[in-house]
Amino acid sequence: MENVSKIWHNTLECLKISISSANFSTWFSQTHLSSLKKVGERYVAEVGCPSSFAKNTIEERYYGLVQDALSKTLGVNCDLVFMVKENPEKIKKEEDFSAPLFKQEKGRGEELNLAFNQSRVRPNLSFENFAVSSSNQMAHAAAEAVVKNPGSAYNPLFIWGGVGVGKTHLMNAVGVSLLQKNPANKVLFCTAEDFTNDIVEGIRNKTTQSFRNKYRKLSLLLIDDIQFIAGKDAVQEEFFHTFNAVTAVGGQIILTSDKPPSEILKFEERLKSRFEAGLIVDIAPPDFELRCAILQIKAKEKGFELPMDLVQLVASNIETARKLEGFLIKLSTQVYVKKAEINEDLIKSLLRKKEENGNKVIKSSPNEVIAFVSEYYSVGKRNLLGTSRARSIARPRQVLMYLLRTELGLPLEEVGEIVGGKDHTTVMHAVEKITYLASVDVRIREDLLGIKRKL
Repeated sequence: MENVSKIWHNTLECLKISISSANFSTWFSQTHLSSLKKVGERYVAEVGCPSSFAKNTIEERYYGLVQDALSKTLGVNCDLVFMVKENPEKIKKEEDFSAPLFKQEKGRGEELNLAFNQSRVRPNLSFENFAVSSSNQMAHAAAEAVVKNPGSAYNPLFIWGGVGVGKTHLMNAVGVSLLQKNPANKVLFCTAEDFTNDIVEGIRNKTTQSFRNKYRKLSLLLIDDIQFIAGKDAVQEEFFHTFNAVTAVGGQIILTSDKPPSEILKFEERLKSRFEAGLIVDIAPPDFELRCAILQIKAKEKGFELPMDLVQLVASNIETARKLEGFLIKLSTQVYVKKAEINEDLIKSLLRKKEENGNKVIKSSPNEVIAFVSEYYSVGKRNLLGTSRARSIARPRQVLMYLLRTELGLPLEEVGEIVGGKDHTTVMHAVEKITYLASVDVRIREDLLGIKRKL
């Protein structure tokens, strides 16, 4: 056991070099190496984690880093198995000593989990996995400055750029950092559509005071795609007062949009002037070097590495970050499900399929796709195109948006209009969600195949 403990200690020392001290303290301080067995020429390591949340986060975000660090420590390749398991040495220490500070740390993961859930901030979108190059360097520097001095440096911070350039990731990373510093920080992430819906609900149900209590007492307000409140007078009026209330008490506001404030039509001048009083910064589409960096980061998160020649091959054929991630999901399916070896032939094969699929548009109309999805899931068309968030309806609706986008090749805005007037970010989220589920969930794959056969 002492030998295993020493191996894990050396592994953790390697990890400290690769991740921030805050992330290391949050996720790895209470892990341990439960067992280490040799199977053939490789080792299989069982890593104990203090909670299921910690286990899932480490497995999803840091699998590749942990595997690399442990392999370097052992000098041979290894495979990892993560489990929720108490460290026996920790239990012994707690029996022998009274350690109130340690017990406070024990609940930090759960406290942080609760903070992420309540704020709707996504812990996987952090500064640690945000690749920086000349196209986004200024925006990244501004976001880090906000973390160091929220409410004073660049308030508001207005980030604009095209689809899939990393606006939401960067804004979300500020929320992650501030919650890691102090989970008690009042942070809220929402889309402009969420903000609008909350106002409408408040007016309809006469609960506008609850809405104001929710938004006006925040230390950090993050609003994605603010351009969607343009032309909505009541929403702009409420946002104006919310903006003033948050900034008046030293709160920070970060906004994203697909264009700068000066180019957003039907935007009130008083809002534009407030945005211009802060910092307006743009993010350009990722250049070749940045696409290479994104590929390497995302591949490590999924537990494998790509040689540089293959990274460059993919980056030269795919231009946006979202398409790069979609490509890696397909590649990980080949590696983990079909046990394929990563080589140039596999990469070129997937790139060819992507090109062929991109040029292949089925002849079915949107109404026919709606009818097939409605029939397959036994969900009425009115519910399918409505606003219900019940899982039995929301998932078929996401599948519908996925098929309209990927099989019919419709623009995001058009898909949103067809499916009950949703905005393009909702459609993007649905496409990403179903793309991911199709790689890990057998039932979703069967559903998609069943509907496609009808199409």
